[in-house]
Amino acid sequence: MQQERKRKMPKTIRQSVTMSASPHEVYEALMDSRQHARFTGEPARISRRVGGEISAYGGYIAGKNVALTPDELIVQTWRASDWPAGAESQVTLRLTAVPAGTRLAFTHSNVPDDQVEAIKQGWIDWYWTPLKALFSGKK
Repeated sequence: MQQERKRKMPKTIRQSVTMSASPHEVYEALMDSRQHARFTGEPARISRRVGGEISAYGGYIAGKNVALTPDELIVQTWRASDWPAGAESQVTLRLTAVPAGTRLAFTHSNVPDDQVEAIKQGWIDWYWTPLKALFSGKK
């Protein structure tokens, strides 16, 4: 009897986080190169146009803007420099005003199977936690 090999399939990560800031402030922190570098502590170059290139964490992350609706939606292709050749994922960030500030609904699709747990925790440690810290002193 022949055993079938399990094929590793790309995965999707979904997270939701609330920031104590307006959708405009959250959008700007994510899309403005200087603000992005400030909250991550690493160099960032982020185009503000559809089709424009993005780079974060000193080039560890690279991609392009797929769709942008100021203060509402960011869709980007993403790949990490240590991913296999040709591997590319998509990040979608939806910003919604809520009484506490902004709910950020996040989807990261087509993540390489062997990277899912690290990427899932990475978003929490390297994005949501420092973003919350950035806005924590606001009222």
